[in-house]
Amino acid sequence: MLPREPLLVTLVKLVDCIPMPEPPPKRGRGRPKVYADRLIVKALVIMVIRRLYSAYSLLAFLDQDTDLTCALRAALTDEYGRFPSRRTWERRLQTLPTTLPGLVGCLGRYLVSVIQPWTHTGRAAALDSTPLRAKGGVWHKKDREAGVVPHSTIDTEAQWSKSGYHGWWYGWKLHLACAVAAVWIPLAAELTPANTADNEMAPRLLRQLPLEVRYVLGDTHYNDPALRTACQLSDRLLVASRRGKYPHQGAGVEVRRIFHKLRSKAIEPFNGLFKNVFEWGGQVPVKGLKRTQLIVLGAIVVYQLVLLYQFERQLPLGRGVKALLRAA
Repeated sequence: MLPREPLLVTLVKLVDCIPMPEPPPKRGRGRPKVYADRLIVKALVIMVIRRLYSAYSLLAFLDQDTDLTCALRAALTDEYGRFPSRRTWERRLQTLPTTLPGLVGCLGRYLVSVIQPWTHTGRAAALDSTPLRAKGGVWHKKDREAGVVPHSTIDTEAQWSKSGYHGWWYGWKLHLACAVAAVWIPLAAELTPANTADNEMAPRLLRQLPLEVRYVLGDTHYNDPALRTACQLSDRLLVASRRGKYPHQGAGVEVRRIFHKLRSKAIEPFNGLFKNVFEWGGQVPVKGLKRTQLIVLGAIVVYQLVLLYQFERQLPLGRGVKALLRAA
């Protein structure tokens, strides 16, 4: 009987099976790519699962002489047998965040095509944002205006924001689109400083949604005329909460109430589940916008890969994700 492949190696090799976003038609200026983006994404999967938040820590982990690390090093070698240098890892991981929203959307559309989550339900997607607190201390307004950084732990790239539920927080905002179905599939994601308005980022999420989506559900922050027009142009209906005293009156209020209930049972529980799986209820583990985008959006990709892993092995979708990742 052949030994079973380690779970982490299996998840890394799944990257070879997923579609990748189309490269730009014209290569930009700078050094040409020697290693494919797919290989860098494999390294990101290892970093997120093993909580290695720098190229140095990744290479230090892979330098261990174990069966697992030998298999992972082989998975990170290109078709010519080359393994990237430390500087290459640093440079490519630094530029990867700009392509991760496209990868999340591409993988989300692929999961929808294979899992078919809307077979017995309406084809809806829910939009929402969730706060992620910055690592270290907070930069108060009076110190920011004076240009004074009172402590070295403060992440100066983060921002302040306030919500009715979370109150004030200093950090980041994760913008998400999730399938409203029996299984919560992340369909699109963006990460911004906390003071970025939800309706400003919503058009980027819409562009990543599968064509099957016909209903876009959101709270009052998404009740925006420009966003409603964008949905209409893509043959979708925006259903967003309205401001004003409750209970609302008027035509269609009961139908909207059903949609809002569906949304609250999809995107809000997923936000809580996602932060629980990666244990980010307190603070994110890194500082700086690019590094936070790398790790947080990389975690979305890891979650999507776990769903694909469970689907291919006919396991309950979305169940036991935290335990599975701990086992890896």
